[in-house]
Amino acid sequence: MDAKTAPRRFSPPHAFHRLRVRLRSLYRGDSPAAVRFRYSVICIDLAIIAFFIAGPMLRQQWVFLTLDYAIAAVLGVDLAARALTYPKLSRWLRRPVVWVDIFIWLTLLLPEIFLNLGFLRVARLWTLVHSEFFWRTIGRRYDDTRWEDVAKAGVNLVTFVFVATGFVYASFARIHPGIDGYVDALYFTVAALTTTGFGDITLPGTWGRLISIGVMISGITLFVQLAQTLFRPHKVIWPCPSCGLLRHDPDAVHCKACGQLLAIPNKS
Repeated sequence: MDAKTAPRRFSPPHAFHRLRVRLRSLYRGDSPAAVRFRYSVICIDLAIIAFFIAGPMLRQQWVFLTLDYAIAAVLGVDLAARALTYPKLSRWLRRPVVWVDIFIWLTLLLPEIFLNLGFLRVARLWTLVHSEFFWRTIGRRYDDTRWEDVAKAGVNLVTFVFVATGFVYASFARIHPGIDGYVDALYFTVAALTTTGFGDITLPGTWGRLISIGVMISGITLFVQLAQTLFRPHKVIWPCPSCGLLRHDPDAVHCKACGQLLAIPNKS
């Protein structure tokens, strides 16, 4: 039997390549199995974020470090899986949310080194809601122009509240008599952020006043951003093929910037 008539032998696909294809289908696919997988990952993420919020109150429990390392393993696997869905690692690393997630993973992997920066773990809520992964799943059911903007603005505010609370707790708890626990730090943060100014808990010294000013200014800015998102006229995202204007009225027929005829789908 010569070379031309000999049966061709096809080597099976490399296991690593099959793994990347499978992960890409789960993290980026539209099949029911992929959607169910992403919903499961989001639910696990929300449970982890709840642990991060409650972390300062659980730190003295014997099970805290065990959960810390278990969550580090879960996040490490998730980060590696997401990286494998990209054709190039450099493209994945160019995304800011990735660096935030990597830092959060390091605080879990090395809790003794990053003990005083543990309050930044709550930023996982921000990276989750600002990720394409989240909106590819949740956006299947909700209008991704209205609810996405509202959700992101709300999460920006919630994340700031808990990051600021964690910072105040890590910096002043058991040092300043007014802040004896995590709830006291949360109470101060909300009072400063809303500029209520009860005055029963204040941070001492120049550094404390600067922190209070920063919380007030940032809080007002985030509140205004959320209010604008809630009350501004509803727009849909539909790029104009002529001038590139991205947002238009839902019933727009022509682009208000250049007059280009549009064909925005109407779901009603």
